[in-house]
Amino acid sequence: MLTFEAIDIMKHQAKVITFRKDSFRVGFGDEEDYLRWLEEKKHAFPAGFMLVCENDDYIGQLELSIKEYNGESLGYIHLFYLVPEKRGQGKGLELYQYAKQFFLQYKVASYELRVSPSNTAAVNFYRKIGMEPIKTELDGKVIRMRGMLSSTKDNEIL
Repeated sequence: MLTFEAIDIMKHQAKVITFRKDSFRVGFGDEEDYLRWLEEKKHAFPAGFMLVCENDDYIGQLELSIKEYNGESLGYIHLFYLVPEKRGQGKGLELYQYAKQFFLQYKVASYELRVSPSNTAAVNFYRKIGMEPIKTELDGKVIRMRGMLSSTKDNEIL
């Protein structure tokens, strides 16, 4: 059984930095920049920035928010992370369920994320939960994917 714990910057600083580095392998600025961004976002979306715990061990992290795009609210997954030894065990579906409930609270019809095309396990997982590629970015180094909350495929998974 997974539990979700709100990120506390002081308490979880080392863990969230480790997860972020592992998930992206290439930084988006330095650690201080990331912590400032994380603090700002968690204040705006407290239930969207969570560490995932199992048996008192931190095994993952979610970063979820809502963006405005072309006059519509859109759910956005900044980070969907599980430690390597917990992947492929169905835990990703539990993280997805949490993310789905978060987006439903904001009444968005769709959500998006960006993923490296070389991360085939992630791309396959996102397809399994009903997400579809909508475009490539950064000269093909990134795939932008979208999921619809009311899709038939989404309901079949759960």
